[in-house]
Amino acid sequence: LIAIVGAATALMAGSIAIVQKDIKRVLAYSTVSQLGYMFLAMGAGAWAAGIFHLMTHAFFKALLFLGSGAVIHALAGEQDMRKMGGLKRDLPVTYWTFLAATLAISGVPLFSGFFSKDEILFRTYTAGFPILWGIGVVTALLTAVYMFRLVFLTFHGERAAAAGHEGDHGHGDHHHLHDAPPSMAIPLIV
Repeated sequence: LIAIVGAATALMAGSIAIVQKDIKRVLAYSTVSQLGYMFLAMGAGAWAAGIFHLMTHAFFKALLFLGSGAVIHALAGEQDMRKMGGLKRDLPVTYWTFLAATLAISGVPLFSGFFSKDEILFRTYTAGFPILWGIGVVTALLTAVYMFRLVFLTFHGERAAAAGHEGDHGHGDHHHLHDAPPSMAIPLIV
């Protein structure tokens, strides 16, 4: 029952994250989805894998929230990803650290999330839950989709409504943006 609730939570929250427009809401629903992943592990008897994912998730999600805070700070409080874009050039420290955390949460090999999610999936399958394993695989792919959607909308392409956008204090462009302040950038780098 715990594994079923965990898998359903992971899938449902991931499905909600994929349609969010607010950068912090994507990360919030992502957190719920990852907690579902941890409960999937607990229900499958993979306690060490669940705790391992709790630890890896703590680090890459902290990095993602610091990065989103740096973006919101640079855009004077703007949280709508549809009004972002092209920030890679103006916020390079934020971009590269955010990308590293995105690779980790997406389960890309050699990043922490790969090892913790792989162990959960392995233990779920070997515990005799192939359907829940399938839901876990789909959820892992869904995580990559909504996280890279966030990265592309925020850091790539052109900034929507750049001319006269309220979030840039009326400067008309985003050349006046500043990367993460030291209080945010130092934890991002460390």
